[in-house]
Amino acid sequence: MQHDHHGWADERFGAVADTFARNFADFPELGAAVTVHVGGRKVAELWGGVADERTGRPWQADTVVPVFSCAKALVSVSAHLLAQQGRLDLDAPIARYWPEFARGGKRTVTTRMVLAHRAGIPALDATLTFEEIAAWTPVVRAVEEQEPLWEPDTTYEYHGHVFGFVVGEVIRRITGLTPGAYVRETFAEPLGLDAWLGLPAAELPRLARLSEAGGRRPMPGPEHLLTRIVTMNGALVFPGLDEPYGWNDPELHAIELPGAGAVASATGLSAFLAAAVTGLDDAPALLTPATVADATREVSSGAGFLGFDLGGRWGSGFLLPSPAFRPMLGPHSFGNDGAGGQFAFADPHFGVTFAYTANRMIGHGDPRADNLVDAVRTSLGA
Repeated sequence: MQHDHHGWADERFGAVADTFARNFADFPELGAAVTVHVGGRKVAELWGGVADERTGRPWQADTVVPVFSCAKALVSVSAHLLAQQGRLDLDAPIARYWPEFARGGKRTVTTRMVLAHRAGIPALDATLTFEEIAAWTPVVRAVEEQEPLWEPDTTYEYHGHVFGFVVGEVIRRITGLTPGAYVRETFAEPLGLDAWLGLPAAELPRLARLSEAGGRRPMPGPEHLLTRIVTMNGALVFPGLDEPYGWNDPELHAIELPGAGAVASATGLSAFLAAAVTGLDDAPALLTPATVADATREVSSGAGFLGFDLGGRWGSGFLLPSPAFRPMLGPHSFGNDGAGGQFAFADPHFGVTFAYTANRMIGHGDPRADNLVDAVRTSLGA
């Protein structure tokens, strides 16, 4: 078989294996993986290709890769679990947990407004160095001083990195743990999941190296809000890979960047969502159906602050089915996607969780994950 695909799929999910192989034939796929759980049990776990183009190191079952904004799944599930436990009221002012946050006209801003990208703080005015971002507290101080760009809750715009720092600091104020430590302690370690916000150096040997496919649409200029959102005002590069603090730099992966800086395997992401939504293996789901319903109620859609409507619909921390923007299985699906093609979602109606990871970053119009979701839909007869 060309490209050396490995793994297995339940015979009912043969279409997923066929499509995974076809993606390697049809696209400049380098290395990739897809895992699907149904009812918390793995029905497909496939991987193949090359983890590092420079050395030819093959993609293995335990290869992990930067998954960008799929990080938001880890942070959002954490927030909803704390809400379910009665420790966090998503509709209370954040200042209840973090008094200094109220400065700059943010007294009314709630955690849900941040989860739904409505808080008015998609980017910070402060320009921080990489070292300051890595230290966490300077970002928290900058958030405290930040004034909203719009009246909170009147419109929305993707809160890129700020999402992770604000919800992450709320998690820290309540639990005493940074979001990365909370995710490890609450989910990843007990369940043996390969997913991190802040990658330990010991895991670096199995990290895949990202590669660009080219043909990416250029980012708007450095002053543009979209550029400021994804680069934290130029402290981080995007989509830069091989420059210092680029997305192949181990120093970047070592820090907690909880809005967009997770490292995970496809199996780790799918199993994480399974643990939360369907229960993993024989364990009960960590989130109740009522919590999932609250997380997936539509809060933001249509044209946002910048005037674009890309067709995305948002619940509280998750992308909802958005056929033009990010197709999923059905009306009950919800998930998060990441730059370059990464995608993970859950569907409680079908009992499905899914994750696709790859190291060849393809930009606009990348159909690799969509093709695999179509194959899951076919396999379910949905």
